[in-house]
Amino acid sequence: MIEQWLLELLFAVGRFFLHPLFYLFFLLALAHGYIRIKRERNSFHIRVQDMYEELKFTYTKGLFIGLIVSIILFALGVSLPFGTLVLLAIVTAILGLTLRLRLLSAAFSVGITFLAAQILVNGQVANAEQFLIGLSETSFSSLSIVASLLIIAEGVLIFRTAHKRTSPYVKTSTRGLPIGTHVANRSWMLPLLFLVPGGELSSTLPWWPVLTVNGEPFMLLFVPFFLGFHQQVQGSLPKESIKVTGVRVIWLGIITLLVSVVSIWVPIVSFIAILVAIVGREFITIRQRMNDDSAAFYFSKRDKGLMILGILPHSPAEKMSLQVGEMIMKVNGHAVKTIDEFYQALQKNRAYCKLEVIDFNGEIRFTQRALYDGEHHELGILFVEDDKKWENEAV
Repeated sequence: MIEQWLLELLFAVGRFFLHPLFYLFFLLALAHGYIRIKRERNSFHIRVQDMYEELKFTYTKGLFIGLIVSIILFALGVSLPFGTLVLLAIVTAILGLTLRLRLLSAAFSVGITFLAAQILVNGQVANAEQFLIGLSETSFSSLSIVASLLIIAEGVLIFRTAHKRTSPYVKTSTRGLPIGTHVANRSWMLPLLFLVPGGELSSTLPWWPVLTVNGEPFMLLFVPFFLGFHQQVQGSLPKESIKVTGVRVIWLGIITLLVSVVSIWVPIVSFIAILVAIVGREFITIRQRMNDDSAAFYFSKRDKGLMILGILPHSPAEKMSLQVGEMIMKVNGHAVKTIDEFYQALQKNRAYCKLEVIDFNGEIRFTQRALYDGEHHELGILFVEDDKKWENEAV
């Protein structure tokens, strides 16, 4: 028995690397990296992160959460037919090809799969069962529970990782002034383990699986599931705004899960759970946009000092522990409020730099560092400045 389970688990891992989505999103991550670099070069004539940033992020940041969700799914014995998982993969691929990562929220990808399966099964679409094997055996309660767990996972990933290394760029306000903006365009791959009816495995435990399909034998299937997130921030620090969104998404997932559990006894409630997920996720996005648009521009020219919009990786600025959103007041003892003044003050001492900075708490701190040959000669700080001579330059 143990040998059979281990062999099936090995096959499941092999199927994971044969899944088309694993390679499709490899290409899509590169495409998003190219688009980001093009946007950053238009703003600063330099890229911030390399082209592989999205690729590395997508295939590493979701592994642990995916493992946790898989353990929960396995503990519950959540079983979905092979055809349902194929339909989910098709929906995910279509949403991914739009290059709009916010559509890859579990509320939309699993929600659309739920509605499409309902239409195909209840509408008795011809040949649907031929291509989507076992689709008619879909447990919609199980599917709504999967959606709920993935929405919670999405919220946790947004809260913990989406705010890291957001991409800065400069856009023009309605008054024609340059405004600094940060965008989080993120995706995560979660390896998920499902029980699929039709295999050779069976359980001898009376209490497991909790959620199963007619008590049939099953096989194990690892699938790469992809989540996406997009948020633009201009009215506050990216970290603060994105973490708030993450908390809201977690609560949406918890509410959806509570409704989904009821559907185990009242199946029609699963439709209500999916509706809550879709409407709730869109409401969170709209509310964030409205709040951000109504706030004063955070990254804009100030009467005193220079606001840090971005930090180039591995630059002297990063090594001096400068942070996005801090205000540089003095350079080498000279007050600065334009990029021209910053550059001139920096040239006062080419081998050493001392900055007076106002941090997020409004307190003044000093940071200093020797400058060495071969390092970024302008510290590697990105600013917003409305002086036409220096507009959108990387300093």
